[in-house]
Amino acid sequence: MTLEELQEQVQNDLKMDETNLSLESIKTPQLHNKYLKELNKFKLLQVKADDEYKLLKKYKWEYYTGKAEAQVYKEQPFDLKILRQDIDKYLDADSELQKSKQKVKYLEVVIDYLDRTVKQINNRGFLIKNSIDWRKFTNGDL
Repeated sequence: MTLEELQEQVQNDLKMDETNLSLESIKTPQLHNKYLKELNKFKLLQVKADDEYKLLKKYKWEYYTGKAEAQVYKEQPFDLKILRQDIDKYLDADSELQKSKQKVKYLEVVIDYLDRTVKQINNRGFLIKNSIDWRKFTNGDL
């Protein structure tokens, strides 16, 4: 599921029917569970993506420092001699590493969004109570 799909789903799920606040109150634990599961799923995906990035970075470091196996250089020749202090520049500019890092960052954004969504769901009970109290107040019931 993409971030955009997730945002659309959250938007639909968090709409409250103000004419039936008791039903909305009952839906809160179900919504909490649903989005907590999504949050956990994406956290695990982030751990995996982060580990993949670290392995790829090690592979690329070996490649740029000349420490990779000879077969690697036969398939992907690299004839430059790079100074140690310049290796980070090559690693930062490597397109495969950039894609891997972008994946990690994307998952971080999704996790942050889901974390905020779960917090918002936690506050639904308070919002529902305030709506009920406001109705009582406007109807003259104290």
